[in-house]
Amino acid sequence: MYRDSEKFWCVIMRGGTSRAVFLMENELPADPELKNRIILAIFGSPDTRQIDGIAGADPLTSKLAVIGPPSVPGADLNYTFGQVDINSTFIDYGSNCGNISSAVGPYAIEQGLVRAVEPVTKVRIYNTNTQKMLVAEIPVKDGKPVVKGDYRIAGVPRPGAHLKIDFAGTAGSKTGKLLPTGNVKDVLDVPGVGKITVSLVDAASPMVFVKAEDLGLTGTEPPKEVDGDRELLDRLERIRAMAAFKIGLVANWRDATAGMRAVPLIAFVSPPRAYESFTTGETIGAEAVDFVSRCMFMQVMHKTYSGTATVCTGAAAAIEGTVVNDAMGAKPQNGIIRFGHPSGVIEAEIAVEKENGAHVLKRAAIGRTARRIMEGYIYVPRYYLDD
Repeated sequence: MYRDSEKFWCVIMRGGTSRAVFLMENELPADPELKNRIILAIFGSPDTRQIDGIAGADPLTSKLAVIGPPSVPGADLNYTFGQVDINSTFIDYGSNCGNISSAVGPYAIEQGLVRAVEPVTKVRIYNTNTQKMLVAEIPVKDGKPVVKGDYRIAGVPRPGAHLKIDFAGTAGSKTGKLLPTGNVKDVLDVPGVGKITVSLVDAASPMVFVKAEDLGLTGTEPPKEVDGDRELLDRLERIRAMAAFKIGLVANWRDATAGMRAVPLIAFVSPPRAYESFTTGETIGAEAVDFVSRCMFMQVMHKTYSGTATVCTGAAAAIEGTVVNDAMGAKPQNGIIRFGHPSGVIEAEIAVEKENGAHVLKRAAIGRTARRIMEGYIYVPRYYLDD
């Protein structure tokens, strides 16, 4: 160990189209302020390039997973997600990440936290951010998670073993309701934007959905086009902030940008149409999707689509009368909902039923791949600990 540093054991895992640093809870101090200083040092934040840490200078690679013993009956482990801001000292613990959630099961099996059962091991994951249970189904062989396979997800260059994670237990993740206002549509009066029709849905993560045409968009815009339009970004953020206020996440809509950056997510949707993949340049035909969606994440466009957003968007698509449902072409009959994102097509296995007049999420499974990239010690200079 370097004389002027402390070392912390960690693992870097890819889950779906995101990447995270995994830390064991007992590796970190109990004091929240000191813990966050250590995490920021590990990631290299705040710094545009995160050059003095191991994050990747992109919101999709500046993610944290803290794993600890289960705190509720029936869970195999606790999992806390953190979105580490690149340019500030802010770490957002207010929501979960579905892509990183998909890496928790393989991590738990490889660490010996869950006994491997062939051919599929179920891992019950308690997400402390949302206080909800996730159930992962991990293919296993010879006591280890299977990595090699032929399942492809857009945004990852190579196929891998197909694992599933069911988010049905995450309905009402932040608001307690699948439809936070009880309505399939609401009209928000947004300063600087005006009145706009939206759907507010909360499954895995709360989201606000708006029609692309109401923003003057086609819905197939690539990330660079949207991220380079400051006026559009401001409008989208104002709508997102007003939605946060509408569903009770902030006391004043103006507080959302500083204090509630990750949720609710905002997405704009459009009917099926062809477009070019942002990552490969290949044409994605209108016949390959039920609708098209673009999701904003940390005030920029997600280059693929987040796992929690996939669940919520799928749930919204399955509820008749929502903005998303209206954008769909022919309604799927098999429970598999396909929608186009900037880099390709993603699927969600969704089942929503009405019970006593309320919509109930019965199944919300997404397919992902995941793998362990590295494990070892990260060195944190003592001046981060002593400040």
